[in-house]
Amino acid sequence: MKNNIRNRVFVLFSALALLIMGCGASPKTVKRMQILEEGVTNPTTPKEIEDAIRKYGTRIEDILLAQEQVGIWYKLLGTRYLDSKMYNEALKAFQKAIEFYPENGNLYYYVGICAGYMAQSALDYAASGSTAQKYNYLKLSEAAYLRALEIEPRYVRALYALSVLYVFELDDSAKAVPLLEKLLTIDTKHIDAMFVLARAYYSMYQVDKAVAIYDRIIEIAPRERKDDAEANKRQALEGYGRS
Repeated sequence: MKNNIRNRVFVLFSALALLIMGCGASPKTVKRMQILEEGVTNPTTPKEIEDAIRKYGTRIEDILLAQEQVGIWYKLLGTRYLDSKMYNEALKAFQKAIEFYPENGNLYYYVGICAGYMAQSALDYAASGSTAQKYNYLKLSEAAYLRALEIEPRYVRALYALSVLYVFELDDSAKAVPLLEKLLTIDTKHIDAMFVLARAYYSMYQVDKAVAIYDRIIEIAPRERKDDAEANKRQALEGYGRS
């Protein structure tokens, strides 16, 4: 009960402080509000100094806890927007969450996902012939995945998403190959990654390697994925005049 009361008082005084600052109050005014809240003026005796440290220490802990919670709320908000396919709003929410948690690889992964979707919707409404906005979103997506992998080098979802981006959007399969090979050392039966790797090899004119990957899929995949692999294998061979 006491904690609840103290939290309400803290919120009230914090709101008042923000209001005063918004009205152009000086730092001295805000300091007086803090002194009023904590009941600390100018401590002189050892006991008064210890009391001041204890009171302001508690205040700092409250602020840190509140900041942590705000970061979590932004992440939750971003995931809700993402689930609702509101990618621009999700992107902004994850960007705010990163301000609180700049070393969270998951947040950068989600930024990459959102930016990728935004690239698909970046139409040239002015009919100017420019694709700059789409390209900027794609590069943001790339940068976000790379940052996620800096934080967590074995992050399978980021390895896969960045590879897809390179192969299907940025036309840079050579960059995707080492990422996918690394992914498959972590998750040896990641069928989707195998398909993307085969496509990367095919686009690099390395048909034998592509066929080898399709054969591996045919060996281990469920029936429906076997059919896809067999069809892709035939197409790869026919595309290079082989059967």
